[in-house]
Order: sequence, then C-alpha cells, then structure tokens
Amino acid sequence: MRNWKKALGVAAAVAMAATTLPTAVFAEGEETFKIGIIGPMTGDYAQYGTNVYNAAVVAAEEINAAGGINGYQVEILAAGDDQGDPEKAVNAYNDLLDKGMQMLCGTVTSGACIAVGAEAAETTFLFTPSGSAVDCITAGSNEFRMCFTDPMQGSKSAEYIAEKGLATKVAVLYDSMADYNVGVHDAFVEAAPEFGLEVVADEAYTTDSNTDYSVQLGKIKESGAELLFLPNYYSDNALILQQAADIDLDVIIFGVDGMDGILSVENFDTSLAEGVMLLTPFSATAEDEATVNFVTAYKAANNDETPNQFAADAYDVLYAIKAAAEDAGITPDMSNEDISAAMSASMLNIEIEGLTGTAKWTEDGECDKSPKAVVIKDGVYEMME
Repeated sequence: MRNWKKALGVAAAVAMAATTLPTAVFAEGEETFKIGIIGPMTGDYAQYGTNVYNAAVVAAEEINAAGGINGYQVEILAAGDDQGDPEKAVNAYNDLLDKGMQMLCGTVTSGACIAVGAEAAETTFLFTPSGSAVDCITAGSNEFRMCFTDPMQGSKSAEYIAEKGLATKVAVLYDSMADYNVGVHDAFVEAAPEFGLEVVADEAYTTDSNTDYSVQLGKIKESGAELLFLPNYYSDNALILQQAADIDLDVIIFGVDGMDGILSVENFDTSLAEGVMLLTPFSATAEDEATVNFVTAYKAANNDETPNQFAADAYDVLYAIKAAAEDAGITPDMSNEDISAAMSASMLNIEIEGLTGTAKWTEDGECDKSPKAVVIKDGVYEMME
C-alpha cells in the first residue's frame, strides 16, 4: 500500500494554491473511501473553501496513519471549486461523481449546498461543514450538518448578548438580498424582545450596493444603540467597520460565523476589529490538546496559515464520517446508495468529542452542540466565558 504520509507531504505543501489543489495518490486498483470536497476555492469566499479542504486533508492524514476506516484508507479527491455559485457546485458534484466520489464533505456555502443537496438526495451521503441555511439538508434523509442553522445563530446571538449583559439597545445592519444574512437577521430580530433587547435601528443594504454604508451607519449612530449586530460575511463587514470608524461610531460589534475570516481580508486594518465578538465554536488560540495538535498540523501543512472555524468544522466532519462508517461497517465496494443509507442510520448512533464541541445528530440531520463565542484581542481570537 502506498505510504499516505509521503503522498500527503507533497500535496500539503501546495494546499493553499487554489488552482493546484492537491489530491492523495494511491496505487492503481487500490480500494479507498473516496471523499469529495466542494466549496469556493477561488473568489470572494475562498478562505472558507480552502480552509475546509486543507483541514479535511489534515484529518484524512491522521485517520490513515491510524489505520484508516474499517481497514481502508481515505482518499480526498481534488476539490471542486464552485466559487459559491449553485450551478458551478452542481457541475463540481457531477465531476466528482465521475471521479468515484462516495461521500461528500460539503458544500461550504448555503446556496451551493441547497443545489447539490437536491442532486445528492438519497444517493450520495452529504455532510456539510458550514452550510447553515435551513434548506441545506432538507432534500434527503442522507444529509447532515456540522454547524448551526442561520435561524439558530440569530436566536442564540440574542440570547448570548442578553445573558452576558453586553447591551440592551441593539442595532442591525444586514444584506437584505442574501439568504444567509436574512435568515440570521430575522431570527435575531424576532428573538431580541424575548431576551429583553430593544432593536433601535434595523438597517439593510443590498448585494449590489455593498460599498457605501454611510446612510445606514449614520442612522445607527443617531439611534443610541449600544451594540451593532452584523449577520454578514467578512468581506462586507470589513468595509462596514472601516466606515463605522470614519464616523466615530462607538458601539460593541457582534457577528456570527460569516464574520470569521475578517482578520485576513487584504488591506484591512485589523485594529478596527479589536473587541469584535462573534458566535463561533472554534478558536485557534485555545489551549486544549486537541486544538493545539490540530492547529500545529494545519500550520505545518499550509505555510504557517492559521485555520479558521470552517477548517475546524471540516476536521470534525471527517471524524464524524469515520465514526459513522465504523458503526455502519461499510466497505469501499458498496454502492453510493448503500453507503449513504448505512451512514445515515449510523449517524444517529454516534457522538464525537470534536474541535467545535461534543456533537451528536438528530433524525433531521441537525447537529446538537452548545454555542460558543470569541472576541478578537490583539489580532487573534480568544474564547469568551
């Protein structure tokens, strides 16, 4: 059997090069479990997709070094780059099927995940690390999720802000054309009064006008808000923080998992993110053994780059796949349909101690784990109590 570590060593060295994403090399005819990855490897949200892919490679290397799954090695296929686009995601899905994909870790973003979920329903086991829209895993009983849903992120954020006494008067600024942003926003606004929060400003922008937030931020400044909730992706939030600083808007900033990645935005002054809080289950600076080992391995394989929450979710997905596959006793010679059915049944039997928390799954494919939050201090994430 070909030495997995030797094969991965070459691949990992170029893991962040979006146009040359690696794949493991195995002997011809060798039976392996082939896992596909689909996500934005290039474009505005490439930080999400490349982190998912690279973390899956790290997990697969560890799993294979420990004997694989049911005695078989795991092969991570070359990533499918969907650039966050549903049509490209479906094309990538079909391409990976042609390459022998048996299970899918993906897709990464919600719109793409919904589209691929419709194709994979009841045929190919789908496990999204980060597709948070409710409909990402509703097409088939063989679809599971590692992250929280958009509505849960919104309601849990309101609960967290209230329980920690961060503010009582809150404002919201969100993209009203994006499903992710709207889903989180609507749940937050609905839950806020239940937790004693007053929404004093509820401002929106659209995807095609996301360069000037001066009018909305001016209204928020006048509203007397103590906290600004930003349920948007990091690229928009980076510009929002810059423009908020330009008008001396002095409020607490709180986001959700889409905020993750803001510290790596090109030309962004990271000092503007000092004190920013976000709901996320992972901090690369945590000192528990599992996190330290993962971050060390990830950095070693990826030019010292620090993994984000999406990487941690993907890492946990691979270990949940391993646990379910071993519970099900599957083998690589089984059909995708049989693997999918067996894995789906076994997902209800397993519980893992992951980087993102102790996780188990319900019949509707949702992950049951406790929410966590981090605060940005001195350019790094720190877990909040």
